Amino acid sequence: MSRQLNGIAAGGGIAIAPAYLLGVPDLSVKQQHTDNVNHEVARLHDSFAITANELREICQRAHAQLNKQAAVVVDMQLQLVLADDFQQTIEHQIVANKYTAGYAVKKETDRWLAENASSEQGLHQRRIAMQDLFKRLMSHILGIELPDPSRLKHQAIIVAHSLTPTDIARFDRRYVVGIVSDLGGSTSHFSIMTKEKAIPGVVGTKTATREILDGTSLIVDGIHGRVLLSPTPAEIDEYEKKAGDYAREMESLGVLKHQRTVSADGRHFEIGANLFMPDEIESAKNSGAEGIGLMRSEALFMGRDTLPSEEEQFLAYKKIVADMTPERVIIRTLDIGGDKPIAAIQTPTEDNPFLGMRSLRFSLAHPEIMRPQMRALLRASVYGRLAVMFPMVSTLDEFLAARKVLEEERQKLQAKGIGCANQIEVGMMVEVPAAVEMADQLAQYADFFSIGSNDLTQYMFAADRGNSQVAHLYQTLHPAVLRAIKHTVDAAHAEGKWVGICGEMANNSLATPLLLGMGIDEFSMNSTSILPIRSLIGELHVRQLQPLVHQAMNARNAKEVRQMIIGRVPALKNFNF
Repeated sequence: MSRQLNGIAAGGGIAIAPAYLLGVPDLSVKQQHTDNVNHEVARLHDSFAITANELREICQRAHAQLNKQAAVVVDMQLQLVLADDFQQTIEHQIVANKYTAGYAVKKETDRWLAENASSEQGLHQRRIAMQDLFKRLMSHILGIELPDPSRLKHQAIIVAHSLTPTDIARFDRRYVVGIVSDLGGSTSHFSIMTKEKAIPGVVGTKTATREILDGTSLIVDGIHGRVLLSPTPAEIDEYEKKAGDYAREMESLGVLKHQRTVSADGRHFEIGANLFMPDEIESAKNSGAEGIGLMRSEALFMGRDTLPSEEEQFLAYKKIVADMTPERVIIRTLDIGGDKPIAAIQTPTEDNPFLGMRSLRFSLAHPEIMRPQMRALLRASVYGRLAVMFPMVSTLDEFLAARKVLEEERQKLQAKGIGCANQIEVGMMVEVPAAVEMADQLAQYADFFSIGSNDLTQYMFAADRGNSQVAHLYQTLHPAVLRAIKHTVDAAHAEGKWVGICGEMANNSLATPLLLGMGIDEFSMNSTSILPIRSLIGELHVRQLQPLVHQAMNARNAKEVRQMIIGRVPALKNFNF
């Protein structure tokens, strides 16, 4: 009988392969001084230049391969290494104190991390970026090679204490067949990535790197969160059978690709795919998406030193809209700030960026950025079925101001003889409690709502899910969240408007019965979740879910809600939670 480690299932099925231990070399330095300041400054400059070139290449891979949470951390690193003040501050330490380049980098990094010690989500990601950037800079200064998973030439399971987005971006999917980590949770960037890329993963094992030797034979059960060390032949046979069953189950879902999403009692629901980059369209289509429920337009602004032009944006939007015709494509306008800084846009440092100048607030304050995007969207609208969605609307005045900008740009284009679609749905994201409370008024002017479940949950509880001290309060199935969603849906339907949902809740099979019962009309999710959720919806009778919704909203906590759902919805028996 093999030894077993338990962790958090990160999806992707089952993998059987030897371990590839992704260790971190010793990059520590002590306080050191130099007699050759010019030499140390030159070493610093070389390190920054090499690192910048590496990160530009990794950044391109990240945006092509990873989810937005992971890709944005790579963007942050590139932004940091390109920031003149960061390099100049380190250079000043060398010149003023005659420090070696390595010690100056360490001293400045330590100072930066101490000043940004908050675990609030945005700063947490920036800390990850800085820590990873430090390793990269130090490796070049010290001449120590960092482990490079891209050099793997045989199938293996990556075992690491933690994984950074720059590690993940260099994975060769032909050879990386599984992931095991000491750290990580169900919402960590690499946990989400394993689900999107269908890589079997188990995260949060705590002790994997201490207990697993390089080359150890492993079985990774990404369905139940188990890792088997040195499995017996019988265990290998057992899990090979389970892997085959899982693969056949996924294959059987393929018959649903070209079918509409219809419940057992005949109600149609629209399931769209989340989209980050235009080249993900084919993946969305192959996954059975009935449109694009969320295209994150900030992707066009990330990983670069200059803003995309109106023409560049137009061509990207046009491709997406045309390729998905006749299905609807919902493009969210620029959503930056909080955890999404952009190198080409200089934004002031804020004590609490998630409550600061972000999303629609930023766009309205910067018409020189907002108006070209509105024009690009309007020009693209003639090539298919485009819907425009404004993020993080807090007040009716904000939404009306955004609609006004869009209408003004439409009139300008038409005056020049440039075509726009006659009708474009203009909606908004419901992500803050103020929007929930004012949903009845907002629904009079918005063509649709899309509930951003991640931010709504975070703001409902004033709890950052990236902060381990309060992450237990981040509960999407809590009655408070369910009541907010039901209130929003009822307000929209009273005005004859439809309501969608995006974020992790849209992928959550436990939430699906409640969302159907509450009246959600449209779901937007990771492409890999579409067919399983569609299959589940096909087994549910919406009318029969009404009592469950009522009981869940009157429960005391999320645990009670979870137990209710599992006990009352037999169709969930084939799902793992």
